[in-house]
Amino acid sequence: MTEKTRKKLIFATRNEGKIRELTALLAGLDIQVESLADYPDAPDVIEDGVTFQDNAVKKARAAAAFTGCMAVADDSGLMVDALDGRPGVFSARYAGEDATDENNIEKLLSALDGMPREKRGAAFRCVLVLYRPDGNCEAFEGVWKGKIADAPAGEGGFGYDPVFIVPEYGKTVAELPIELKNRLSHRAKAFKKLRERLADMTM
Repeated sequence: MTEKTRKKLIFATRNEGKIRELTALLAGLDIQVESLADYPDAPDVIEDGVTFQDNAVKKARAAAAFTGCMAVADDSGLMVDALDGRPGVFSARYAGEDATDENNIEKLLSALDGMPREKRGAAFRCVLVLYRPDGNCEAFEGVWKGKIADAPAGEGGFGYDPVFIVPEYGKTVAELPIELKNRLSHRAKAFKKLRERLADMTM
């Protein structure tokens, strides 16, 4: 099959790190991966859904409508048991619209101040949505369970990685090698399911 006739999949993001990740994940499948970086006129989408899936559907649907191709979008965040699932869909802006990772972590640790380790359960959750131009869509979820540390540790990763402890390793995500993180993470789990579906489906 030539490059011109390969099926296209549009990843509804302009984040080059994400598109590299998806392209690597789909290596070996006869799919041409593009992103919104290839479509500069594509409209921006306001992520105002009440769930991760709401936001992912909204982004994937807009990309499919604009390009006429299958599209995939993701939304993810941190859910803390003691905070009734917060920050959830507000993870990136937990401490405000212009919050830095450090601001968000500071607010989270303040909210959990004095909370014993056994009550600091949390999970990263990722929802991927595959959306077709005919309106059919499917969702794929990945969850990574852990606990929230008392203080940040580690230099790697981003977001809440420095305070998310992976119990089986006794370290925060920011202390783990990136290769290990990419095998264990919520995103890796969701993307693995997506790959399996794309490999099986007739496109």
